[in-house]
Amino acid sequence: MMNYQADKNKGAFNVPFENRKQAGDALAEVLNNCLKNQQLTDAFVLALPRGGVPVASQIAQRLSNDLDVLIVRKLGVPWQKEVAMGAIASGDIKVFNDDVLTMSRVTKAQLAQVIAKEEAELKRREATYRGDRPWPVLKGKTVILVDDGIATGATMLSAIMSLRKQNVAKIIVAIPVASKDALQRIHDESDEVICLVTPEYFGGVGSWYEYFDQTSDATVKSLLETAWQRQRPKTADDKK
Repeated sequence: MMNYQADKNKGAFNVPFENRKQAGDALAEVLNNCLKNQQLTDAFVLALPRGGVPVASQIAQRLSNDLDVLIVRKLGVPWQKEVAMGAIASGDIKVFNDDVLTMSRVTKAQLAQVIAKEEAELKRREATYRGDRPWPVLKGKTVILVDDGIATGATMLSAIMSLRKQNVAKIIVAIPVASKDALQRIHDESDEVICLVTPEYFGGVGSWYEYFDQTSDATVKSLLETAWQRQRPKTADDKK
């Protein structure tokens, strides 16, 4: 496993980042330098919306890779929603935390109710961002999984679990900034990690950007549509 982690105190990067676009450019440069000996021409860049999309868009554009979004919805215990008993993700993926399900004694009916609610929201977001565009076939591919930062790591870990179920060849997590605790958990579950800044005092993802406005649905749609227009046409070999 190759992991890249730059310390802001060593002056590797000027922080805070100007915005998500600039953070994406910086990540693309490091990815290109660190992974240049790997075959990344067929790698798929997947963004965690919404904030991860502007970052991932720059990476996909700079590295000439396909771009899509991986929408993840946590399945929280009904009476303690911050505790995840599982997650659902784009591609009709469901993962469950058996230990939490056992300890919390959630019934099948309660679990089904939570799943139905989160599936409705996931489908709404899928329709908003992707329309009727089919979910890409990721089996055997290298996936570069991108967000604008990681605080606790819960969403990223759920995304990684969902990709494992799709039998991808390799998962490379690429993030501008992360807390040290969360980053360690990501290291343990992914194949490679590219993280530009891991501060001693994290504070929050927004603390490491000069401009950290909420990414709108309209922005996500625009960036995805632009990326999809420039992606190379699929050949018969690609579809095998």
